Amino acid sequence: MSCSLAKHICRLGSSRTCFTVRSISSSSTNNQTAPGAKTTSGEPSQDLPGGLNFTVTPEQQEYLDLAEQFTKNEIIPNAAHYDLTGEYPWPILNKAHETGLMNLHIPEEYGGMGLGTLDGCMITEKMAYGCTGIMTAIEANGLGSMPVMIAGNHEQKKKYLTRLVEEPLMCAYGVTEPGAGSDVSGVKTKAEKKGDDWVINGQKMWITNGGVANFYFVLARTNPDPKCPSSKAFTGFIVDGDTPGVTPGRKEKNMGQRASDTRGITFEDVVVPKENVLIGEGAGFKVAMGAFDKTRPPVASGAVGIAQRCLDEATKYATERKAFGVPIIQHQAVAFMLADMAIGTEAARLCYLKSAWQADHGIRNTYMASIAKCLGGDVANKSATDAVQIFGGNGFNCDYPVEKLMRDAKIYQIYEGTAQIQRIIISREWLGIAKQRLGL
Repeated sequence: MSCSLAKHICRLGSSRTCFTVRSISSSSTNNQTAPGAKTTSGEPSQDLPGGLNFTVTPEQQEYLDLAEQFTKNEIIPNAAHYDLTGEYPWPILNKAHETGLMNLHIPEEYGGMGLGTLDGCMITEKMAYGCTGIMTAIEANGLGSMPVMIAGNHEQKKKYLTRLVEEPLMCAYGVTEPGAGSDVSGVKTKAEKKGDDWVINGQKMWITNGGVANFYFVLARTNPDPKCPSSKAFTGFIVDGDTPGVTPGRKEKNMGQRASDTRGITFEDVVVPKENVLIGEGAGFKVAMGAFDKTRPPVASGAVGIAQRCLDEATKYATERKAFGVPIIQHQAVAFMLADMAIGTEAARLCYLKSAWQADHGIRNTYMASIAKCLGGDVANKSATDAVQIFGGNGFNCDYPVEKLMRDAKIYQIYEGTAQIQRIIISREWLGIAKQRLGL
């Protein structure tokens, strides 16, 4: 990293305002009914910027250029190797950490850059363009640390967030279990209080960064009564990875995003001090779900990154490949497929921008975060399928890039809430909007 860029990053870290997000929402949007126009406290915001502006600041552009160059020089040339071997991309992660492209969300108070959700989303899109498996390994730190970000006290934040900035360490979010994915209320992992400590027993599954995590967020049932509502039955814990009884399973062999480390984790008589409880007993479900409003926009931006890559690869191929005497891009059937890919990619991008902007301005973004995540995943998969189709037989071959994109895209309709769960959330949130807007 050049001295000038290092000074620039230092300047970014010391001045939050120089990376302030421009307004990307119209004044009419700002005045929407819930959930679009309420602050996290439930009160209408009095100082939301008006107008519509999609212009990034010079500082934002410099950071985006940095992410683009890192993707071009470090991620794309090595993506095929990590996809083939399934190795964890430590060399790339170490360089990303050194360059300042990891843990950008951590507040300045704890050594981070303190960048907003939207800032991080734009950077994520640039890096996901290169390889979503590598990007997922990086982005999982956002999900793993988000419960601490939104619910941790000062001591917890200082202990666990600071270490992520000081060293290239990873963390993980442990909620999903073999029998509980979308149905979080089905979590069986339990924690029992013994003196001042808690003892956790159970098993988690499909945990990203599971085998490399320095610490985990773990959701466990602390009220054994099956009639106890989810909002009170679970507690969130910070569990150090080297705690006796924490045992990562084998690395799962997944269809795509093979650079990401996904494992099951067993907790056997794991002793956790009371200091590692987030908020308090019974607050775990709220913490776990609250993290998604912050992390679903970055996941959506990753899906947009892969969709853009599909569009670019298909476009380049269509200009080179000839059929019936002309490049296939001149055939309407192919040109319209590219047009549809462009429509989906641009629409999904706008959705993640709005949902991330809302998060940065304290607006409840559950509705838009789910729309962004759902649309982004669907668009990524359709774009990947269409890219393979445009490549024809070559698209089905591993020597060409789009088959990997197709395999990598599928998970965006599954992790961090399936496409079906997003539609449940969206329909529920829309009903609330409709009741207020239409007087139903």
